[in-house]
Amino acid sequence: MTGIMRTTLYFAGRALAALMLVSLLNACISTQEASKYQVDEAKALDSHVTLALKYIEGKNRESARHHLRKAMEIDPRSVEANYALAMLYQLEGEMDLADNQFEKTLRLDSSYSRARNNYGAMLFDEGHYEAAFKQFDLAAKDLDYDARPQALVNLGRTALKLGNTKKAESAFEHAARLAPAMAVVKYELAELNFAKGEYKVAKQYLDAYEQIARPAPQTLLLGIKMERVFGNSDREASYALLLKNKYPYSKEYLEYKSMLEQSEK
Repeated sequence: MTGIMRTTLYFAGRALAALMLVSLLNACISTQEASKYQVDEAKALDSHVTLALKYIEGKNRESARHHLRKAMEIDPRSVEANYALAMLYQLEGEMDLADNQFEKTLRLDSSYSRARNNYGAMLFDEGHYEAAFKQFDLAAKDLDYDARPQALVNLGRTALKLGNTKKAESAFEHAARLAPAMAVVKYELAELNFAKGEYKVAKQYLDAYEQIARPAPQTLLLGIKMERVFGNSDREASYALLLKNKYPYSKEYLEYKSMLEQSEK
């Protein structure tokens, strides 16, 4: 092999190696750019959904819809975006659309308990208690769901609507174990035990509620009924005065007035 031939092969090898290096660098750059684009898209999607849900909470339908359009353009199969759209339909009173959208969300991700809990709440408000019970039951069984105690409370309330007191009590007690500082479950257990005639237990739960939360119309009315059972007229009058002063237009105050009228007959 001549010197010229060796030199030609040498430079050809150098050129090939350089070409391979450039190709490798271009591939790395392309991969990095694609990865960065995916991260930016994910951030944008999350931002749009978060803002949409905040606008829905504030009942700002148009702004919520704007961000949901942007989110759907990025990923029409986003579970969070589809869930937010269901919440928007519900806010707008489009209950059939909301129902379909909740179902679509759960088809995309059957483990999305946040959607199940809110879907159940919508069904409950519409009086579809058996369907609501199913959604709450599934959400309450999700050990990783951060709002599991609330799902259990919802399950208990629905069980009461279906006449299943035993299931309701079990759900409320489970919620109380998971969230000892949850005031609403203490009221629910007070109300349930009062209805069963377990007045001492009911009083304990109502006292526990009052230690951690402000009085609500329903807790004040329950207090009136309870102190009437125990014959404590001073405490009954105290509850009644609070109910009258704080919630004079509540259905609980109207019920209390009706109670007074019945006792005076």
